[in-house]
Amino acid sequence: MEGKLKAKLDFFLQRMRERGKAEAVLEEEKVAEDDEDESDSFGLVAFKISPLRTVVDVEFGVGSPPNDFLHFIDIAMELCRACMRGLILIYVERDQPSGASEYSRRRPRFLCLHGFRTSGEIMRSQVMGKWPKSVTDRLDLFFADAPFFAGGKSEVEGLFDPPYYEWFQFNKGFTEYINFDECLAYIEDLMIKHGPFDGLMGFSQGAALSAALPGLQAKGFALKRVPQVKNVVIIGGAKLPSPVVAEKAFGAKIKCSSLHLIGELDFLKEHGEALLDEFVDPVVLRHPRGHTVPRLDDKSLEVVLGYIERIEQNLDGTELSLSNCEEAIEV
Repeated sequence: MEGKLKAKLDFFLQRMRERGKAEAVLEEEKVAEDDEDESDSFGLVAFKISPLRTVVDVEFGVGSPPNDFLHFIDIAMELCRACMRGLILIYVERDQPSGASEYSRRRPRFLCLHGFRTSGEIMRSQVMGKWPKSVTDRLDLFFADAPFFAGGKSEVEGLFDPPYYEWFQFNKGFTEYINFDECLAYIEDLMIKHGPFDGLMGFSQGAALSAALPGLQAKGFALKRVPQVKNVVIIGGAKLPSPVVAEKAFGAKIKCSSLHLIGELDFLKEHGEALLDEFVDPVVLRHPRGHTVPRLDDKSLEVVLGYIERIEQNLDGTELSLSNCEEAIEV
């Protein structure tokens, strides 16, 4: 290994050591290439970085993109997170087909926080069922359940199957919260266990949390053990009206990038509009629907894809580009 590839691997190793993930051992394995059909033949070179005394057995295969490769990436990354291991994959092709560059970088990973008395699976169906693959294929979305079972009837009962969950409880004026600190601690544990994440995506109650968390983190009231939240997607969200929480979460402009989806008929529209003043440079997508995850028309799709592209351009240095691989590896 030499050149830019070696430099990137050294950088990744150093970051692992700084994060206290133990001393690391670097092993190199090159997968044999299939010479039978050059047009569909792809080589994978994998560099496995793992803590000492951790056995890493990952089966590598050779296949055609995108399905085999993306499926392998998803499985490998989940294994790595679960076992506190790092894995860098370099995807090398003999003949680069049109559009291959999109497979050479990792997808931005978002922790998705569902609405009040729904579930992670319900939010998955709302997002994956309404947004086109041109959006969802560029994101790595993790849908989590809230920590508390629903304390009453769910508005989606009859539309979606139970169980239903809620992030925290509140009084009739939505100004006093119960189990709010426990909720924040639970989200932090999710981010440690399943991260790192590039951002938060929330709907309804989950959106209100997603909007408040960056400010709470910046002032030291939440998420003290995880990296800074850099991006938030707020769908049908609101500025939390609790004076105690608002004082901690808002006031100073929130510097992370934000995309706000606001419905013209949403009963939370006014509260969602109030959030825009709290962010430095909010991207706003308005739609004609109510309190829902909206489908994306051509104009909305352009806004969302533009926002994702901006995130992709600002991803950290752990991903490897196809051009760098070609310079460092001779296939």
